Amino acid sequence: MERVKSWFRRQIENPQVVSLLLIVIFIASVFYFAGNSLAPAIAAIVIAYLLDGLVERLRRMGIPRVLSTHAVYLVFVATLLLGVFRLMPMLFRQFSQLAQQVPSILAKAKELLMALPARYPATVTEDTVSQIMSGLTAEFGRLGQTLVSYSFSSVLSLFAVVVYLILVPLLVYFMVKDKVRIIEWFAGFLPEDRQLTSTVWTEVNKQIGNYVRGKFIEILVVGSVTFVVFKVLGLQYALLLGALTGLSVLIPYVGAAAITVPVALVAFAQWGIQGDFYGVVVAYLIIQALDGNLLAPLLFSEAVNLHPVAIIVAILFFGGVWGLWGVFFAIPLATVIQAVLQAWPASGAAQPPDLSGEPAQVAE
Repeated sequence: MERVKSWFRRQIENPQVVSLLLIVIFIASVFYFAGNSLAPAIAAIVIAYLLDGLVERLRRMGIPRVLSTHAVYLVFVATLLLGVFRLMPMLFRQFSQLAQQVPSILAKAKELLMALPARYPATVTEDTVSQIMSGLTAEFGRLGQTLVSYSFSSVLSLFAVVVYLILVPLLVYFMVKDKVRIIEWFAGFLPEDRQLTSTVWTEVNKQIGNYVRGKFIEILVVGSVTFVVFKVLGLQYALLLGALTGLSVLIPYVGAAAITVPVALVAFAQWGIQGDFYGVVVAYLIIQALDGNLLAPLLFSEAVNLHPVAIIVAILFFGGVWGLWGVFFAIPLATVIQAVLQAWPASGAAQPPDLSGEPAQVAE
């Protein structure tokens, strides 16, 4: 017990530990109580991390930062406009067509299940099949009601979406253009004795920047390859399923398993249980295996060093706290916790105070 008291006393007497703890509590409180209101700002920060890497790469090639910033931003705006006015309508059209096909998928599934009692009478009974079909019908019904209610709420919040489409690009522009000034402004509120905080911030800044850029590349590669493979195999709704597969990498392990269901259902509705169905499922599993064992290690070899158990626990915890946003940002948040824990033991030892009077350097 004395050891625990001594440890707590050392931490409380260390001003760097106290300042880091207060900063972490403040940021966590802001995200918890105002996370939904700050959603555009959070999205802008993520996009700014992505674009800043391109700006820095152009700057290292000798292009002035001002010119690099505006060139990268113009490419971002053009890509956003292409996605909103060209890609999104195609995705919504395929989604509506797939939703209309759900009754036929259920009918084919019922035919397949009803044939099981005759083929395996000792294992599967008609009552079991009826219960499974009733459960599936009820689940699809609830899903349809949820989608309808969500579509109505989306129509009501259309004005907010338009505002976000204007606000987020504007925030991104100023975050990339005035990155140094914004960081210096935030640093002005921190105490001068902040070596521990600066160490954590440097590590977190590098890790999150690498993670955001790596995830963007992974989404593009996985989504594009999946779309091309499904298109070559002749699978319906290849664009929609490719986009869903690409976005599924945002949720490690869980996302890939979840998208397997719609891919298998679409293939089953189109061909039934035959060679083409197995070809699509095998191709999807190969893509996921290549992503998990080749692409992701190449992209994140120096970005995120988290154990799979830590990743899954982070997804469950932050998803329960912040919902969908928590799931998306589970790995960056876990990276922040890891950086704090790695830097914390060094703070327990007695360190000489910084008497120079100069503030610690803050990573850009």
